[in-house]
Amino acid sequence: MDLRIDYPLALLLLIPSIAYLIWTWWHHRAQLKKNQLVVFGIRICAVVLLVFAIASPYLLLPVKEEQVVFLIDRSASVEGTEDQVVAFIEESLKAKKDSHLVGIYSFASNLQTESILSDKLEHVPSLSEVTGESATNIAQALQLATGIVDREKATRIVLLTDGLETKGNLSEQLTKITGSNVSIDVVELSKDVKADISVHSFTTPQVAFAGEQQQLVAEVEATTAAQGELYLYENDQLIHQETVQLEEGSNVFTYPHIGNAEGLVKYEALVQTDNDAIIENNKLTSITMVQSSPRLLIVSDNEEGSPISAALGPNAIAHDVIGSSELPSSLSSYLHYNAIIFDNIPGHLVGEEKMGIIEQAVKNFGLGFMMVGGENSFGLGGYFKTPIEELLPVEMEVKGKQQLPSLGLVIVLDRSGSMMGPKIELAKEAAARSVELLRDGDTLGFIAFDDRPWEIIETKPLDNKEEAVNTILSIAPGGGTEIYSSLAMAYENLSDLQLQRKHIILLTDGQSYTNSSYEDLIEEGKESNITLSTVAIGSDADAGLLEMLSELGSGRFYSVLDETTIPAILSRETAMISRTYIEDNPFYPIVYNAEGWNHLFEQGVPQMNAYIGTTAKQTAIVVAESEKEDPVLAEWQYGLGKTVAFTSDSTGAWTGDWARWNEWTNFWNTAISRMLPTYNDIAYDIRLDAEGTFTITDPSNKAAFLDVAVVNEFGEELEVQLEPISASKLRVNVEADPGLVFFRINSGDGSIYQAGLTIPYSAEYELQPPNETLLTQIVERTGGKIIEEPAEAFREFTIKGSERQSIATWLVLASMLLFFIDITLRRFGWGFFQAVGKPKKSVNEGQIVEEETNVAQILKGMKKR
Repeated sequence: MDLRIDYPLALLLLIPSIAYLIWTWWHHRAQLKKNQLVVFGIRICAVVLLVFAIASPYLLLPVKEEQVVFLIDRSASVEGTEDQVVAFIEESLKAKKDSHLVGIYSFASNLQTESILSDKLEHVPSLSEVTGESATNIAQALQLATGIVDREKATRIVLLTDGLETKGNLSEQLTKITGSNVSIDVVELSKDVKADISVHSFTTPQVAFAGEQQQLVAEVEATTAAQGELYLYENDQLIHQETVQLEEGSNVFTYPHIGNAEGLVKYEALVQTDNDAIIENNKLTSITMVQSSPRLLIVSDNEEGSPISAALGPNAIAHDVIGSSELPSSLSSYLHYNAIIFDNIPGHLVGEEKMGIIEQAVKNFGLGFMMVGGENSFGLGGYFKTPIEELLPVEMEVKGKQQLPSLGLVIVLDRSGSMMGPKIELAKEAAARSVELLRDGDTLGFIAFDDRPWEIIETKPLDNKEEAVNTILSIAPGGGTEIYSSLAMAYENLSDLQLQRKHIILLTDGQSYTNSSYEDLIEEGKESNITLSTVAIGSDADAGLLEMLSELGSGRFYSVLDETTIPAILSRETAMISRTYIEDNPFYPIVYNAEGWNHLFEQGVPQMNAYIGTTAKQTAIVVAESEKEDPVLAEWQYGLGKTVAFTSDSTGAWTGDWARWNEWTNFWNTAISRMLPTYNDIAYDIRLDAEGTFTITDPSNKAAFLDVAVVNEFGEELEVQLEPISASKLRVNVEADPGLVFFRINSGDGSIYQAGLTIPYSAEYELQPPNETLLTQIVERTGGKIIEEPAEAFREFTIKGSERQSIATWLVLASMLLFFIDITLRRFGWGFFQAVGKPKKSVNEGQIVEEETNVAQILKGMKKR
């Protein structure tokens, strides 16, 4: 048991207090009697006790219970050691005593609980599935473990790890643990790897010019001599394959390459061999900015080629023409281009995932985008509430919906168990969008089916869109699949309604057998002017049946393998119920005084035949509009990109005299020039310092004013934290997975700079020996030991636990008691206590008066001094 104090400096108060009392006694010692000296001594004791109480003293009482926490590293660098770890802990538990509390926790990038602290643990439980194995955060694991244990009890953490820290700062955490009741023992783990091949580095020029020969350099590390295949890719296209003989150690391969790709070009090196221990370290990517003239991407499904490409003329901007099915799925593939044109492309052939990537490319990297009209574009293309609608200067809804014919729509949705997951969620979202496209008063019905139909929304005029949407979104999956009865209910609900347009949309991912005749059902529906479109979701759907039903029902059939296209399909179907989205009365567009376009219309404006109705957004610049005030040509700024909407077509069928106009070529070239971004000539230097940390160097010394966005390969904008270091340097912290990230830097003058960087695979996948230096540091700073025998985990504790018991309150009470005795003696004298002890004997009042007089004189003298 130890006596300690929290505030030893408070004891300095004893010096003036005792000095004053001694000084007072010295000057009055001749007048003090024996009893008064006792009172004086009591007063000194009271003061001393009070000062000690202020110093906050406490006792350390021994605690019998002791804690042992096993902390298991389960990161990728020690993958395959779980059996070894479990066997070690099992063996060590045999040495456990009744006074020991034992807990088991595991960690990689985060801590996981395997068994809470308990005195009942006898065997190791089955280890839970590990998450975040691509990083090792020993510091966080120790921080959380020390927070779990009782710090008053002696604690030993048995850390089973290789010491390869890839996240966090262990040194700071050890500083907090040093000097506490916690000691850390270490059991060294190592991964048994017989043979591993890894791409240690892969470099390409940061900047190159089109047609210039580039040196692609790959450094391959091999633990043993082996033969392998080296693959090099440019924008995911194989450009070189070579059988290589690898020697033990470092192997460097250089490949000269003259590339045709321009813009931000992605290169990838991949090595493959037999009996490779770690496949995660077999490839690396690199980005090269290939500077060249601007390049345009035209997306067109026209079998005869793109009319826009033909209209651009022989001296046109360099461009590629692809079909909608060839649209890439990675951001880097779009960043090869400076602008994109969608020429009458339906949204369901694009999918919302690709739309989202294009939206990021426009918003954060300044790509231009133009949508050209036609029967498969704008609202009729199913772009309502999509990322493409968000970036365009027009909305897909049309002003004056009161002019639309009366509509009736019934959606029949498969809610069987096979639809569980993304299928039904996207289908419900699609149905909700369709509801929002309807006007109040249009008729809506919604039937969900499994092995029987469920009428979720009764077929009647729509009076509360929000309620209908919430009802649809609340549907849960479950049950089998029976189509006919649900389809029959939909036809029955629409047949007697007096509406100009009546339509059914059937969505299912399964098959259904019935003895009833679909042909008879649909033919009866045709007599009531009911049409039917069908959507087959997934490869298991009965596509043959659904396609036949759509043909019989005079509708459209969609085969969907990508669930993300479902919303665009239903938006398109809902829009196509009314062909009034297409305005097909010839007219002369009204052209406004718009900068950059005026020169085209100096000789007049040609007649146009048709366009798709849309509504201009509030801040859009309408260059030309129809007599109904619908935009025909509009533009605006979206993020860093410029976008254009041309609601007529490119073939001449809708544009009429425009396609025979002598300014037709100039019209398209002007539209393209309006979209092209302005790039910054300043070459910012961007470097990866550590995992998730980049440094940007600005040669113009305006780093604090830079606007930085970071987007990954899938078009997802990543959250960044900006930290100015100096006038020329900016630190960017970003959470990103290994792979490519793209930086967009805007200096505020409207120009942009873009660059791509590679985040290599985690250091967890590098073949390294255990970090013995760090492991030794852990045990030395915390009083632990590197142990090899399991029983050592429960050896005698050198640091004993203790419970803190404060005695400050008792000292205050004792001081108060002494002060009370002091006052009582000065007021009543010793006779008071004699009277209390002997109640029959009278008190000499004269003596009391005399004592009081003496004390009063002493106090009076003290006051004068």
